[in-house]
Amino acid sequence: MRKPVVIIGIGEMAGVFARGFLRTGHPVYPVTREMDMQAEATSLPEPECVLVAVAEKDLQRTLTQIPDQWHNKLILLQNELLPRDWQAYSFTDPTIISVWFEKKKGQDVKVLISSPAFGPHADSLKQALGSLDIPCRIVESSDEMQYELVRKNVYIVTTNIAGLETGGTVSELWREHETLARSVANNVMDIQQTLIDDDNLPRDRLIEGMLEAFEGDPEHKCMGRSAPARLQRALQQADNAGLEISKLRQIAADRL
Repeated sequence: MRKPVVIIGIGEMAGVFARGFLRTGHPVYPVTREMDMQAEATSLPEPECVLVAVAEKDLQRTLTQIPDQWHNKLILLQNELLPRDWQAYSFTDPTIISVWFEKKKGQDVKVLISSPAFGPHADSLKQALGSLDIPCRIVESSDEMQYELVRKNVYIVTTNIAGLETGGTVSELWREHETLARSVANNVMDIQQTLIDDDNLPRDRLIEGMLEAFEGDPEHKCMGRSAPARLQRALQQADNAGLEISKLRQIAADRL
């Protein structure tokens, strides 16, 4: 029997990965918030990997609780994820995946584009998702994975915040409000640049990457329930960095 896979957090996304790992022959061991993580790691010190599938708002609290036995086993998949989120800890080569499919309660998986992954367990992720006909591709470097994380952040934060103004779908946003979308995206990229400490952000490539995702699901709604929280978080990040981000501040003044 193959080694078990530990999954921390058992929501809709975790369920997709659990099915994939089960199909590739791995027992799946869930860890819920009511369980003592250290006790579980003591009883299962050498799993194949440990997938952290909690919501982004719970990520930092969860990372502080990861037992030492699991520090070299982690897979992270959260939205708005960046290297600084795991580099503050003594983890060894965590595997990162930028998830480009969604799973909502009562609905099947909807794929936008192939999900890029990087790290020692990237191949296991590709096999698990492939067993469910969900495309996953392995990227070749940490720099390329960082680009993929920023790309996903630009997509999510831009569409959510612009959607507070426009509503509608991503195709409507670009077709009818391209100037607004570009202004919001540039403000979002200003923030991302400070968060990864890189003055050479490939802005044209990021816009092209965002548009590829738009084409993957043209009817995707811009504004989810988390849109106001994403805007507030972006404003806090901008304040911390001393950024003007005038378009985001104008939307906040009008919509929050």
